[in-house]
Amino acid sequence: MSERTTMRSFSAKKSDAQKKWVVIDAKDKVLGRVADRAVAIARGKTKPTFTPHMDMGDNVIIINAAKIRLTGNKWDKKIYYRYTGYHGGLKSLTAAELLQRKPTELLRKAIRGMLPKNRLGRALLGNFRIYEAETHPHSGQNPQQVSL
Repeated sequence: MSERTTMRSFSAKKSDAQKKWVVIDAKDKVLGRVADRAVAIARGKTKPTFTPHMDMGDNVIIINAAKIRLTGNKWDKKIYYRYTGYHGGLKSLTAAELLQRKPTELLRKAIRGMLPKNRLGRALLGNFRIYEAETHPHSGQNPQQVSL
């Protein structure tokens, strides 16, 4: 009789997470491509220990959010809606207006849309630090620069 071999699946625990800090420069980069790369890093999909139900990713710092790029006519055609809760309270802003008012919000909305729609997604949103200029206060964490 032959010895039976068993296969085991790896499931990471919270103690297995090794978080790093990563910097992404968004200057002259397309919004969706920056958001996609940032979400993959923050979820941990770039690591061999990726576990879908755990926060295994790194902390992501995005700089130069005010200098992000959109393709085509999206600066004028892409509209962001919000509802105040009152009758007739549907407010809208184009991407250009949103960038002028809150430059970091354009990236935050793109990133939030790519995260899971559950409590893990809400927790993962806390792994992002978005700054409109090139400076950030996280130099003490020794972040690594990531190219797109």
